[in-house]
Amino acid sequence: MAQRKWQELPNNATFSILSRLGSIDVLMSAQFVCKSWYRVCKDPRMWRTIDMRNNGDPAMMDKLEDMCRAAVDRSDGQLEAIDVEHFGDSRLLKYVSDRSRQLKRLRYAHCDYVADRALIAATAKLPLLEELDLTLCLFTEKFLINLGSRCPRLTTLKLNCQFYRDPDHTEAELNEEALAIAQNLPELRHLQIVGNPITNTGFEAILNGCRRLESLDLRRCLNLNLDGELGIRCIEEIAHVRLPHDSIEDYGYPADPANPTIRRLNEADSLRLLSRLFLDVDHRGQRQEPHEDVDGGGDDDDDEFDYNGYSTGDDSLGNNDFAYHD
Repeated sequence: MAQRKWQELPNNATFSILSRLGSIDVLMSAQFVCKSWYRVCKDPRMWRTIDMRNNGDPAMMDKLEDMCRAAVDRSDGQLEAIDVEHFGDSRLLKYVSDRSRQLKRLRYAHCDYVADRALIAATAKLPLLEELDLTLCLFTEKFLINLGSRCPRLTTLKLNCQFYRDPDHTEAELNEEALAIAQNLPELRHLQIVGNPITNTGFEAILNGCRRLESLDLRRCLNLNLDGELGIRCIEEIAHVRLPHDSIEDYGYPADPANPTIRRLNEADSLRLLSRLFLDVDHRGQRQEPHEDVDGGGDDDDDEFDYNGYSTGDDSLGNNDFAYHD
């Protein structure tokens, strides 16, 4: 069988192949196949969607953040959707929002260190945002205040956690997030709040405040009792509803109430987390910021292509290692 000459593929065929890969695969391997593939991988159109989903390997977190920043730089302001798992924090969110005013879909999953202030500042820079997904992240309801005015096109909101029961939390505390949604996001069409501690009080507020809902996911919202009129009203008013005890097989994340490792924060929780954040930021602040020029400088045709330009075993690599080397 003849050896494939990947460099001879037309650019549109190469673009079609590479656009089906995740961003991590492109940056770590695909762009090093040949020089023509590298050129395609620098095209901003390749980076309108950035998919940084990963398995959460702690040894890769800093490398993933560098890769994500490199991908954002390559998008050249054309980024429309970004998916970040495990390594996202407030600094990265600022980096993305400062450079991506065309962003329509933002997803952070398993990202603990995102402050309310960072979420508020970021969403204020993203007026075209249509979908916001914060799954298994730590935050309070404060960032939801005025979210609808900051992002007037927002129609899909996903705020998912693992269900928990805390006897020390009052009815008002359990419904803080639900009430903030009801009061600030009347234009929502799709709402997913898997594992939320919401009670019937908060749920009724959502039905009254978000009258345009077309789909609602309440799986593992186990403080709800929808056996009566409220449940009937929900089914009558919303076309697609997933109820608290419906299967979570297609959810893709832990939502088992017996293992409540992720939960919403009250003020006391926030203060405890804040002390951890200061320690984390102080530690991470020692790491040198990635270079702005991800291409290593110079014209592509004059660069020496390095097929081994990235190695997961080399801790010294930074942003410039996602490009040719002089």
